[in-house]
Amino acid sequence: MIAVDAPRLWSTLSMMAQIGGTPAGGVTRLALSDEDRIARDLLRDWALEAGFTCVVDSMGNMFIRRAGKRPDLSPVMTGSHVDSQPLGGNYDGIYGVLAGLEVLRTLNDRQIETERDIVLVNWTNEEGARFAPAMLASGVWAGKLSQEFAYTRADHAGITVGEALAAIGYRGDLPAKAFPVHACYELHIEQGPILEDEAIDIGLVRAAMGQRWFTLSLEGFAAHAGTTPMHSRRDAVTAFAELALAVESIGYQHQPDGRATIGMAQITPNSRNVVPSRVVCSVEFRHPQTEALDAMETALHQAAAKLTERGVTANVERIFDYAPIAFDEICLARSQKAADALGYSAKSMVSGAGHDTCYISNIAPASMIFIPCEKGISHNEAENILPSWSEKGANVLLHSVLAAAQES
Repeated sequence: MIAVDAPRLWSTLSMMAQIGGTPAGGVTRLALSDEDRIARDLLRDWALEAGFTCVVDSMGNMFIRRAGKRPDLSPVMTGSHVDSQPLGGNYDGIYGVLAGLEVLRTLNDRQIETERDIVLVNWTNEEGARFAPAMLASGVWAGKLSQEFAYTRADHAGITVGEALAAIGYRGDLPAKAFPVHACYELHIEQGPILEDEAIDIGLVRAAMGQRWFTLSLEGFAAHAGTTPMHSRRDAVTAFAELALAVESIGYQHQPDGRATIGMAQITPNSRNVVPSRVVCSVEFRHPQTEALDAMETALHQAAAKLTERGVTANVERIFDYAPIAFDEICLARSQKAADALGYSAKSMVSGAGHDTCYISNIAPASMIFIPCEKGISHNEAENILPSWSEKGANVLLHSVLAAAQES
């Protein structure tokens, strides 16, 4: 079986890691920053040197195309994102882009003609670190978000996406609108510990978790910390503590796929000698099944209602509902066949994180391929993968893409 040029792939990863590189060995390459522009330019130059075309749409999405024999057929797509978190790692997103580039280069080296075109994509602002929400440009391309909405998203300095695209020269003329896609694959580091812990080479991602976000307001009564007896208090913080343990319990009740998190909390009046009158907090649930998310939400309302026993009222507001994604069985089967033929171990998995391919799966057959990352660490300068993991993931991507691209 043909295989990628693993040293070349590792070299491109190392070169890209220098753009926005940090002293601790990570990278800061925020969306539409100067570092992002330099990385984009390098990616485009590599593509053009290899004889591929590169076009940019109005959201800055880059589409690198290797022509097949049948331009009338819909192409096969692969790719991910170049942008990073602040003080992030060297492989999140960019590994999927550069492995996709390596797939195209390998097909050139072997002089393999495909029936269908293959398109490598770099999606703009996947991370959402500079401009919220995440997966912004793929959301526009897939018709889930409007370009007007996207252009007006602003960073902490007040610079909008539209302004930043123009500033770095990546506000293209091509409309950010989906075209027909035969199959789409995204190769990514797992960002979790399962594959490494179980010594498995490849994760075949069958689904992505749905997410529900809530804002809870707990209303007690402010009182003097020294003169108010314990039995007379309506303490919003102790009620919050009970709620926090209930949320954790909800997560445990929906193992192994359930996730329950309180990431933010604000206390009022936030004084050391005042019984707190108010707590506003976030609650986030994740699960790959809608029925489970419904049950988790019901349990949250029950836990909130129970706080009246403490003299505290709780208002629960759902602010975000992202439905679970089931990836395409045919796409998964191609990757399973590739892993089997290459002699790699593989495991069916669910992604706990959001990815651009979650949006793409709404309009085209799509799935994801995971490789291990050390200790599951990601969004951190310590993020790391082994060259052998990189090679195996790229080989599975190569044969998944090639199989789809040879279908007439």
